[in-house]
Amino acid sequence: MTTPGISYSLSGPSEKHDPAHLPVRGDLAHIRLAGKVFVPHYVVPLPHRVNGAGTQVLSAARADAEVLAVLPTGTGFQVLDLAGTWAWGQVGEADAEDGLVGYVPAEALHAVE
Repeated sequence: MTTPGISYSLSGPSEKHDPAHLPVRGDLAHIRLAGKVFVPHYVVPLPHRVNGAGTQVLSAARADAEVLAVLPTGTGFQVLDLAGTWAWGQVGEADAEDGLVGYVPAEALHAVE
């Protein structure tokens, strides 16, 4: 999809980002990164909260993946992708830009309106 009157160009070297805190993968990124990183899809996050204490943020969508953090009940989690039983996104509230990025079991989250 293109937006009339808006164009983006590649200029200068790519910036190195901390993947643990930047919501970008090879296939998609947070909408706030449009124009900063190049991916096929940009996503508006869906706000969720953690259902129960002890929910783990993992480095991959596998139960045996590295544990990046353990979240308490009620922690905000901005879902950018749901695939199978896993949610990929960023820890924190909707306006947070530096939260940890990773995977959590989708069943451990509930949507926030």
